[in-house]
Amino acid sequence: MRDRLRLPDGVLGMASRGPQWAAFVDRLPGVVQSLYDDWELRPDGWMMHGYCALVVPVVTSGGRRRVLKVALQDEESEHEHLALSRWGGDGAVRMDRADPARGALLLEQLRDVSLEAAWDVEACTVVGELYGRLHVPAPGQLRPLTAFVERWADELAALPRSAPLPRRLVEQAVSLSRDFCADGASVGTMIHGDLHYGNVLAADREPWLAIDPKPVSGDPHYEPAPMLWNRWNELVSSPLGVRDAVRRRFHTLVDTASLDEDRARDWVVVRMLDNAAWRLLDPPTGQQGMTEDEWLTVCITIAKAVQD
Repeated sequence: MRDRLRLPDGVLGMASRGPQWAAFVDRLPGVVQSLYDDWELRPDGWMMHGYCALVVPVVTSGGRRRVLKVALQDEESEHEHLALSRWGGDGAVRMDRADPARGALLLEQLRDVSLEAAWDVEACTVVGELYGRLHVPAPGQLRPLTAFVERWADELAALPRSAPLPRRLVEQAVSLSRDFCADGASVGTMIHGDLHYGNVLAADREPWLAIDPKPVSGDPHYEPAPMLWNRWNELVSSPLGVRDAVRRRFHTLVDTASLDEDRARDWVVVRMLDNAAWRLLDPPTGQQGMTEDEWLTVCITIAKAVQD
């Protein structure tokens, strides 16, 4: 009998997030071993992980270096394989095969270099250019963005008036959300959903490729917000000041991708107020490394900065 695979401590720690996570971690060694066997793979480096997935460098029976990714399947990640298949490696990591039932993907191996190391304006230019390649007609299986936005608007509207958020911004975000849900342009395009500095890696066949999509049938203008809230400390220390530094990123993305500025701005307001509401409603799943007050300040600051 083979020894049970030893998972990284960071993956073992996922079990503390709740029963669904504990079950995922418990079955993960067996799933990975079965994939090694079924797909004729052998591990070829240290196991790594993100927030919800184990990533293992592997070599195929034909000697090709690849990456095996096994993720917890939820409504955000369950259609990752559909997006990667639709893109076919154009602007995104190439997928060799998938097993959705096991949450498994076999992907091309990219470099361990992300846009985290690039000047943020340069990174925004790269991401803005990727938008044009990734925003293609959505496969019919994808959930509509408006289904999520409608639910989030209800949650936001239900916050008590005593919630530590400017009521004006809350009401604005709810109103914008309702308008977007009634607008046919809010669906129909496959969007990445979580395209930020850490989800763009250097590659051999192209300078930069997107990874880890959370695809929905949505609106391209929904995309910019993650590029604004990530690498927040750089904005705080910017000689421009936070407001102008946020606006510089925003306008770089909008101009590079030829997005409609007003529509992109409205989506940023909606996303930032939704992010704030999620932190209030479900504190353990908020932004790592920030207190509740710090994260709420980030959300409010960005929502105001893109409008001032």
